[in-house]
Amino acid sequence: MKIGFCGTMSVGKSTLVNELSKLPQFEGYHFATERSKYLRDLGIPLNTDSTLKGQTIFLAERCTELLYDKVITDRTVIDVLAFTLNATSIYHNDKHRFENYAKLLISEYDYIFYVSPEGVNIEDNGVRTTDADYRQSIDKTINYVINTYKPLISKFTSISGTTDERIKKVLETIKF
Repeated sequence: MKIGFCGTMSVGKSTLVNELSKLPQFEGYHFATERSKYLRDLGIPLNTDSTLKGQTIFLAERCTELLYDKVITDRTVIDVLAFTLNATSIYHNDKHRFENYAKLLISEYDYIFYVSPEGVNIEDNGVRTTDADYRQSIDKTINYVINTYKPLISKFTSISGTTDERIKKVLETIKF
């Protein structure tokens, strides 16, 4: 199974994936979590803006994850699309072409879980932005992408609450 978590920054996606990696139900899975520091050190703009090249690298990472038969990732193509669509330095026509290509990969996930920012404070990890307005803008765009491409999503579930509540919902949804 290919399981992806999407959501704006600082909502606990990486924490959730790290906790799921400890469960016997997911033995043998590849777990992909935050890679921001590595990408920042390459000079790729993160968070408040990006470039077409930067977003292409993010999309390539998601494609690499989708090569695994069993993967759980804290980012999806939906996240990449949201950040691309919010990037001020990417021309509108380039965003449109990027979106038309990237959307083709959404159906590769067996499960996509949207992680709500509701009740979750922004945590400063020294890499991502703590700009609440930008966080909200990304969340709004993620929801736009989800609603636009919902027919391409095999199984979709929205989750919120504590990490334990989220894990319970994931296990119930996948029927473990």
